[in-house]
Amino acid sequence: MPRVGFSEWLALTKVVARGQLLRYRGGEQGYTTQFEQNLEKQIGVKHALTVNSGTSALISALAAAGIGPGDEVLVPAYTWVATAIAPLMVGAVPIVVDVNESLTIDPEDIKRKITPYTKAIMPVHMLNLVCDMDSIVAIAREHRLKIIEDACQAVGLTYKGRRVGTIGDAGAYSFNQFKNLNSGEGGAVLTNDDRLFTRARMFHDAGSYTREYSYESNEAPFTGMNFKVSELTGAVLHAQLPKLDPLISRLRARYPIMVKHLSKTNKLRVSPHNDPENAAGLTVILDTAEDAKKFAQNRGVDRLIDTGRHVYTNWRPIMTQRTFDDRMNPWKWAKRDIQYSEDMCSKTLDILSRTCRVSLGPQYPIPFMEWRGRSLLKAVS
Repeated sequence: MPRVGFSEWLALTKVVARGQLLRYRGGEQGYTTQFEQNLEKQIGVKHALTVNSGTSALISALAAAGIGPGDEVLVPAYTWVATAIAPLMVGAVPIVVDVNESLTIDPEDIKRKITPYTKAIMPVHMLNLVCDMDSIVAIAREHRLKIIEDACQAVGLTYKGRRVGTIGDAGAYSFNQFKNLNSGEGGAVLTNDDRLFTRARMFHDAGSYTREYSYESNEAPFTGMNFKVSELTGAVLHAQLPKLDPLISRLRARYPIMVKHLSKTNKLRVSPHNDPENAAGLTVILDTAEDAKKFAQNRGVDRLIDTGRHVYTNWRPIMTQRTFDDRMNPWKWAKRDIQYSEDMCSKTLDILSRTCRVSLGPQYPIPFMEWRGRSLLKAVS
């Protein structure tokens, strides 16, 4: 994540000095709007809408895409729980799909999980690791499915020359404390579709029927939520955006260094990557779960099965199909009986138990990472 420093402090000071903390007061040229315009230009997308979290971005994108009660949405078995929660918030149900060794949704299992009620795929670019979007787009086109890209953990990354979050019908970014852009909490909906953008903007702003916007697409106002951000969030993001690409460049520069060292042993292997030339995240696979557990004792290394709510078996409300009120339970609106079990994605559990994330340390100088790579090689040999 980028460091918070003087530029963020200065932007916040200006907002406080003006005394105008709301986004939609006194014109549309505040920090939040400037951030959206700059993000659109930098990422290469027609529309960006800032919201208060990555979760809100996913929900808004699904609502905008017309996903609702009775629909099924394919989500990966390894992702932050919000990916599976988001379909429920629009009345749809998540269908859990295995990941492959790239730690992203497995296109072959996508094909197996499609039913007549499937309406969308939510590929997740986990840990700065990008999905096989060529295969996913081909499947979606064949079956006429929407693609809502969850790029919350890969803000700014590219897949074969295109920024993730801009390849599907809509994308979602998170600006949580631990993401590539950090405003504590925050998110964005990305899309090149005018109507989808209009609907997302209505949904995030209680229908926004009192606003004067362009790209209204003759869309009749409908009720929505309140997912807006304040100018305080917009100010931090506006100040941080110039730091995004330098951060990614540092990650990319460190990836081959770590791979060079860790490829010298047969005790582990570097996980496959769907765009290795632009890799900015590193995971390794060991032979056994015990080997991975031992390797994870090294500083800067984490075994993925131990990452709590990122593993589907720990999504307790999902697995038990519980909502805040049983009358609002989307599983009751499904067009078939949906059942979950702890072993339904056993392939994913096996991969996660043997896979470790290795930090690329963008805050550290290159010589330190060379030393770090040699130290990890020594630890596993």
